[in-house]
Amino acid sequence: QLQLVESGGGLVQAGGSLRLSCAASGNTATIHTMAWYRQTPQKERELVASIFARAGSTNYADFVKGRFTISRDSAQNTVDLQMNSLEPEDTANYVCHSETRDWAGHRYYYWGQGTQVTVSS
Repeated sequence: QLQLVESGGGLVQAGGSLRLSCAASGNTATIHTMAWYRQTPQKERELVASIFARAGSTNYADFVKGRFTISRDSAQNTVDLQMNSLEPEDTANYVCHSETRDWAGHRYYYWGQGTQVTVSS
């Protein structure tokens, strides 16, 4: 079992910055990857950035490269998303996601409830 709780969302003007945090609790030793997605009621959610828990390797969507940075703190079981140069198009509900793997190789997927980011023009 794993719980994910996001924080850090809010209202910001275009060009501003926000830092989102996702805190994981429960069976954190089984975390394989963590990621940030974003979604709106009008379209399907899309992957923003992901990170491998052990190696720290990262992947980014093209539309955030150079602006967003994902990082993790294994000791504290958190993953952050630093968002700079925000644009109105970034407005969305940002949701934390994790894939865990147990010793038998079974995969489990967890989602947080999300934190709203609104960027004004």
